[in-house]
Amino acid sequence: MTIDIVVTAAPSSDVIAKISDELDLFNIAATDIADRIPLGVFAVDANTGTTLGGITGRTSLGMLFIDLFFLPNELRGSGLGTKLLAAAEDEARRRGCKAAVLYTISFQAPGFYTRNGWQVFGEIACDPPGTSRVFLSKDLTIPGVTVS
Repeated sequence: MTIDIVVTAAPSSDVIAKISDELDLFNIAATDIADRIPLGVFAVDANTGTTLGGITGRTSLGMLFIDLFFLPNELRGSGLGTKLLAAAEDEARRRGCKAAVLYTISFQAPGFYTRNGWQVFGEIACDPPGTSRVFLSKDLTIPGVTVS
């Protein structure tokens, strides 16, 4: 067999799904746990149905992974972000998760996360100079804010 190494800035959704699914099958074989579930928590305009922002991620092997979290400037500082984050954490708990992990950039929202009970466990410098990726985790077994 001849193998080519292909580097691309535009991987197809089919290839991403294949790699994700194959990794999930490997994890299931190793752990006998099949619990990977996507998660979305969105802020939606009640009048238009337009998604204004929100959180995407997944739960797997007892952990919540937050991949993306965005709110437009006009919705920041209103408490909506905290409600969205609490809703994601609550859903993760319902799914049996005991911990959560994410990363943000130093100019984004590390303070927001620490105010919501997340702990910094690592930081790596990145561009532009003076900027870093900030890695945070949260123990979901500690009672906190919940959304009803």
